[in-house]
Amino acid sequence: MNSHGSAPAYGVRIEDFPANAAQETLQVADLIVAYLEQLGIDYIFGIPGGAIEPLYNALARSSRRGGPRPIVARHEAGAAFMADGYTRETGKIGVCCATSGPGATNLITGVACAFDNSIPMLVITGQPSLPSFGKRALQESACTGIDTLGMFRHCTRYNSLISHPEQIESKLITALQRAVRTPCGPAHLSIPLDILKTPSPVQVPSYDIGDKLRPVSLLDPEATDELLGLLRRARNVRLLIGGSCGEAVGTILQFATRHDIPFVTTPDGKGLINSRHPLYCGVFGFAGHRTANALLDDEAVDLVLAAGTSMNEWTSSGWSDTLLNEKLVHIDESAEHLARSPMARLHVHGRLLSIFTRLIEHSPRPQNAGCASIDLPAPRCSHEDMLAAPRQYNSPTSPITPQRLMRDLGRLFPPKTRFLADAGNSVAWSVHYLDPANRRHLERRLGNDDQRRDSGRRRSAGGWLRLTMDFAPMGWAIGGAIGTAAGNAQTPVVCITGDGSLLMNGQEISVAVAEELNVIFVILNDQALGMVKHGQRLAGAERIGFQLPATDFAAMARAMGADGHTIRSPQDLADLDIAAICHRRGPTLLDVHIDGEEVPPMNLRMRVLGTDL
Repeated sequence: MNSHGSAPAYGVRIEDFPANAAQETLQVADLIVAYLEQLGIDYIFGIPGGAIEPLYNALARSSRRGGPRPIVARHEAGAAFMADGYTRETGKIGVCCATSGPGATNLITGVACAFDNSIPMLVITGQPSLPSFGKRALQESACTGIDTLGMFRHCTRYNSLISHPEQIESKLITALQRAVRTPCGPAHLSIPLDILKTPSPVQVPSYDIGDKLRPVSLLDPEATDELLGLLRRARNVRLLIGGSCGEAVGTILQFATRHDIPFVTTPDGKGLINSRHPLYCGVFGFAGHRTANALLDDEAVDLVLAAGTSMNEWTSSGWSDTLLNEKLVHIDESAEHLARSPMARLHVHGRLLSIFTRLIEHSPRPQNAGCASIDLPAPRCSHEDMLAAPRQYNSPTSPITPQRLMRDLGRLFPPKTRFLADAGNSVAWSVHYLDPANRRHLERRLGNDDQRRDSGRRRSAGGWLRLTMDFAPMGWAIGGAIGTAAGNAQTPVVCITGDGSLLMNGQEISVAVAEELNVIFVILNDQALGMVKHGQRLAGAERIGFQLPATDFAAMARAMGADGHTIRSPQDLADLDIAAICHRRGPTLLDVHIDGEEVPPMNLRMRVLGTDL
């Protein structure tokens, strides 16, 4: 079923269109939308323009019959960020589009971000009509102009120009398959104007595309059995849960609990688990916790299982030998990720859900397997023991400390809230200090038959905390939060971002206003590009280029039609009616004046840059 409550259409018929002389047959653009409707995709995020107008005409017709409709961004990069957020929330392919020329180039930052974070995405850009190629048509971006196809080649998994209507089905299906197959990421189709409005070569989609996009249960049984042997011989096992574990995290936690294996997460894996789980010992990597480093650095540890992690700078703690050594078993679906741990004792390549299901089914039964559920062990680490600055976490001072802000956000918002942390200090404070309360310790328990009670899958693989790794553009969370809310209107979405990011991308708030989306934008207002400022101070560098003018962001929000509140103290935050804010039809902005002298937990970044003192 799609979001409008009707069964997804497997074809679009002539009678679906209003009778008029100008529209007698389906166009190529209608066929594209029909395939997206098959997949249950609700929205296409983008900005219209002349070269892509037929796609918007098709979306207008689709909207009238309850199919996919457009959400108009304010900048094309924001459209790509929205598609990213939509994918993380729904598990569906995010779709974004732009016109030719500058529309396409504006998309590239958001597409590159999705590529670096392995986010499935379909990217559609327009071109002038084929006969005008090479004639300096307005906004020409073919190989004879500003070659956007060449630009997208470096940040997509599939990239092609549609030069004939008969190509559309095969290339569209290939693009969607490449988007979701590991390593997944964006797939780009560049389509000339005349092709988009050409009569479709077929009047209904020729294929049931859903069958072609189902995940494959890839499993290396020999490597998995070798891992079972290592587990039987190991005395002190540790587990690292990465950001790619979303689909399988319930099964992974079941495995850890069954065998009493303490675990840590990568920064992007933190949102997949409950930070009060008794076996959880913190975040390993950027903005992480000393308890996590101590757990993996213990000399008594003889085996470390790292699942679903890319081994990039942030997730490996700057390629630290605390993780990257002969004790490591790297488990991942991506061969690209496995290539970054050549020193590992064992690589297990395959779908994480299949691998951990096999580990549970073939490992020795726990002593209490006949019980209705496995008893949880005593907590190994208290939350406040993990924190670098517990006093500031509870500080009553004004302006509010960022540590205290993270504490209050976790306590004030309901358990199902989605938090998105933007690039910069926002992600550092969130990874280290944000701690939502009242979440389940386990996704599921073992029954008395010692078997899983369900498939181990979540509806959303995104987790409660979402962030962007590697490419990390400022403002990602602003658009990402809007896409998240579009994908799920039943839960509040909190975007934690900085004043620099808001000045760069804050115009997207008006999209949340137009769509009446419940997004709460929390602005860390320190009148600075905070990570630049603190990085310069920690490195003893020249202090330059970080200052921002005093800005009333609450007034800016109200000018766009959102609610706006200025927060200067913990009491100001406590006085808000959070329940009402979470049920508001539309966005709210909290302009939080933080103590800008508090130093974020960014020492790892300084060490990798070679500028730590």
